[in-house]
Amino acid sequence: MADVILKNVTKKFGNVIAVNNSNLHVLDGEFLVLLGPSGCGKTTTLRLIAGLEEPTSGEIYIGDKLVNDVPPKDRNIAMVFQNYALYPHMNVYQNISFGLRLRKFPKDEIDRRVKQAAAMLGLENLLDRKPKELSGGQRQRVALARAIVRDPQVYLMDEPLSNLDAKLRVQTRGELIKLHKRLGVTTIYVTHDQVEAMTLGDRIVVMNKGVIQQVGKPKEVYDNPVNKFVAGFVGTPPMNFIDVKISKEGNDYFATSEHFKIKLLPEQGKKLEEVGYIGKDMIMGIRPKDFYDEPEIGQTGKERMEPITITVDFIEMMGSETFIHFKLGDSVSVARVSAARDYSIGDNVKLYIDIRYIHLFDKETEKTVI
Repeated sequence: MADVILKNVTKKFGNVIAVNNSNLHVLDGEFLVLLGPSGCGKTTTLRLIAGLEEPTSGEIYIGDKLVNDVPPKDRNIAMVFQNYALYPHMNVYQNISFGLRLRKFPKDEIDRRVKQAAAMLGLENLLDRKPKELSGGQRQRVALARAIVRDPQVYLMDEPLSNLDAKLRVQTRGELIKLHKRLGVTTIYVTHDQVEAMTLGDRIVVMNKGVIQQVGKPKEVYDNPVNKFVAGFVGTPPMNFIDVKISKEGNDYFATSEHFKIKLLPEQGKKLEEVGYIGKDMIMGIRPKDFYDEPEIGQTGKERMEPITITVDFIEMMGSETFIHFKLGDSVSVARVSAARDYSIGDNVKLYIDIRYIHLFDKETEKTVI
């Protein structure tokens, strides 16, 4: 096992900066997830670590070894790809053992490793089958087994579950978590799926436009996003954003939009006053879970609630909960409410915002203030 360290790593493709001055320390044995939208630089970062791309500048370390000039085959890493990359003419056993045979491992050692990996991933009865005879989930497990037998210092995984259906993706996520706990090998995992990131990662690295936005534990990134991009990208459904103006009336502080005026907590208002936001426009962020309807208020017993009235635009019935969509100005917002309530399109509904959990962002920089 090994740490992976990136120091001031930049990668340019012509005039395009794919990775911009990244600094990152992946801890020994950690499961780290690179998360972001398409084109944010996460796969390029993975390929730089693998040696499939050369950095334009900066240094990459695996363990205590600088690997900038070390070819991929000598970095002691194993990759798992989105498209499985199995050899169609080889059976499962041959696919899993291919890398070991290439490196001239003894036959009995190859057999031991292949059977051990197959047992871990439930492939013992599939070793004679060709890839075309396997389901998508089985193929992905073969790709994982091929990586495991290498016994590498680092696993690099590039969206390995994206080709699986939703149910199989959840099942395979569970297998990956158990596998990592068993093996304890440093793993760097790329995804654009924030549910996957929250489920799998010891820590998450959120990227956008080649720049690392935030690194932290899943709950930390969810609860305390550093800017509007992270706040909007992490969370399902995503955070709602509303333009507001901050004001002070006597000893009270308010956030006012064209649709509502809500009273802030004294500590929130004082902080905004200290940093000079009274009278200024800001962006308010509210997660769908922090809206409540009237029956829920009695159940929660929460004290800091501020009411707004909305008109239901459309409804998503999710079984255990309901998402109601409504317009505030030009933007569509979402509230998560109890599935027990029977709302219809066009209903006027009073919702309550749990003001303790709002976020306020600077209008210009989009950095988090509260």
